[in-house]
Amino acid sequence: MKKFIVLFLLTSTTISAQTDTKIYDIINAISADRIKSDITTLTNFGTRHTLSDTISNTRGIGAARRWIKSEFDKISSNCNNCLKVFYQKDFVKKGTNSRITKDVWVVNVVAIQKGTKYPNNYIVMSGDIDSRISGPNNFIDDAPGANDNASGMAGTIEAARVLSNYTFENSIIYVGLSGEEQGLFGGKGLAAYAKEKNWNIVGVMNNDMIGNIKGVDGIIDNRTFRIFSEPVPPTETERQRKARRFYGGEVDGISRQLARYIYTTTKTYMPEMNPKMIYRLDRFGRGGHHRPFNDRGFAGIRIMEAHENYTQQHQDIRTENGIEYGDRLQFVNFEYAKKLTAVNAINLASVASAPPSPKNVGIGGIVEASAKLQWDKVDGAKGYKIYWRDTTSPTWDNFKYVEKTTKFTLEGIVLDNYFFGVSAVGKNGHESIVSFPSKIIR
Repeated sequence: MKKFIVLFLLTSTTISAQTDTKIYDIINAISADRIKSDITTLTNFGTRHTLSDTISNTRGIGAARRWIKSEFDKISSNCNNCLKVFYQKDFVKKGTNSRITKDVWVVNVVAIQKGTKYPNNYIVMSGDIDSRISGPNNFIDDAPGANDNASGMAGTIEAARVLSNYTFENSIIYVGLSGEEQGLFGGKGLAAYAKEKNWNIVGVMNNDMIGNIKGVDGIIDNRTFRIFSEPVPPTETERQRKARRFYGGEVDGISRQLARYIYTTTKTYMPEMNPKMIYRLDRFGRGGHHRPFNDRGFAGIRIMEAHENYTQQHQDIRTENGIEYGDRLQFVNFEYAKKLTAVNAINLASVASAPPSPKNVGIGGIVEASAKLQWDKVDGAKGYKIYWRDTTSPTWDNFKYVEKTTKFTLEGIVLDNYFFGVSAVGKNGHESIVSFPSKIIR
């Protein structure tokens, strides 16, 4: 028995300690200088308002999106055409809401790096192309949008530059989304496009403001960032909702599992960073471009700075009472944007290197002194991790690694006291996002 316990502990420790040196190379390859250059270019278009000029080559959202596409095209050229780059667009009619004051094409710039084994599984990194100032319908005056959201867009381009040097089993999408400030139209359009094309989107990492380290509250912090995620999908059925009352899972939806994955990957490879999981779809009463994907039933989260400065968001450029208002280049911390870009890149790489998550995870052990789990076999998996955590814990804290089986009983673990999940582990050591049980074993 003692030998068994020692073996169990050694197995758990060995699997937990596995890291991929490629991930450290990716972190080191992210460049603050390139991010600064890209943010500068984007702010120099004057305004990127969704309704702004589309004809000029130097000003407006049209010039901005053509430049973004040209950057993706250059990256693709440098990796032997490894990216499929295209515009995805939708026509939005005047009066659709109060912020659409004229007919407009909402145009997204998409770059897809196809996976070698699971090409229809996609992990997505997005930034927003558009910007605005105080008046949401003012598409004439300057709206540099340096942090909101040239930072997220520049981070997405930089991640593409670095990750295009590698091949992955799953596909990666890098995308600039438009129409965010006018009503999340770009995300709505791409989410609908993904459904139409039957893409299996594993997760969306929406980056919206990743360059500010000094909050309006005076706190300066260049290591903490927030991961917003909704608790359960809005697409769940009434039957699923009722089941949660008896079996739990109200904080274990697919977006929350993606948030936990990002937390764990970041703490493993970038322990100096302080990811904060925020149990909320987005900031209080506000919205971001992951939400349209959530609305379609896809996992999606928002990554952003921990401390916002509201004097630099959605503000006309001006100075009042000694305070400089406006979202200008001088307020962006490029080293911090580099760190959050690296957070995205290592999670894109990790998910894209992993086998798919287990399906049809079942759980049993009601009124027994053990927890029983079973799941469907995952193609490409070397083994599986069975996770459990206290019901009040935000993270998966304990696991048992198993191979050559799709069912296991955790002896002495009482079902009532924990939540459980299962991930698939590939031969390369990368593991999938955890799957929460979806059925009961009797």
